[in-house]
Amino acid sequence: MKLLEDRILRDGKIFPGDVLKVDSFLNHRIDVGFLCEIGKEFHRLYQNEGVNLILTVEASGIGVACLAAAEFGCPVVFAKKSKTINIGDNNWSAVAHSYTHGTDNTLLVSKDYLGKHDRVLILDDFLANGCAATALAEICKQAGATVVGIGAVIEKTYQKGGDTLRKQGFRVESLARIASMSPEDGIEFC
Repeated sequence: MKLLEDRILRDGKIFPGDVLKVDSFLNHRIDVGFLCEIGKEFHRLYQNEGVNLILTVEASGIGVACLAAAEFGCPVVFAKKSKTINIGDNNWSAVAHSYTHGTDNTLLVSKDYLGKHDRVLILDDFLANGCAATALAEICKQAGATVVGIGAVIEKTYQKGGDTLRKQGFRVESLARIASMSPEDGIEFC
């Protein structure tokens, strides 16, 4: 998606540790109009898949998921990263490693909000090692739901998470695919 690539080049910042900071428009300060365009693109890509639920992880994926869900006319469920007193014990769960936090999180989704009737589109802001998407797909499997696709706003193709998911049979669509990046050389898109 040229619009997204241009925005990444204009506003993205590369930090040590292989971090692309796009929080000025994507996942901290959210440019709602821009994310509406992202949502429309995910809808264009998956409009024929019968999506009736979008699943993501708190917190960075919620904005993208909500604006895509507005296009599909369906709800968003986000997996919680920690158990709170109000979540109860009736949950699907799977462990995902967080690259940016360097921790393992047990993702939780209430059994009330995900089941065998759901045709799920998994969305997130980034796809790198694929840990979050793999955990969400595992939660869908536990629930008997059908994963119709996995979408990422930005994929770091050199980290192989997308390739691993594709080899497992998932349809993966990423709106910007980064082949390489470094503070010295900048960003190269696929």
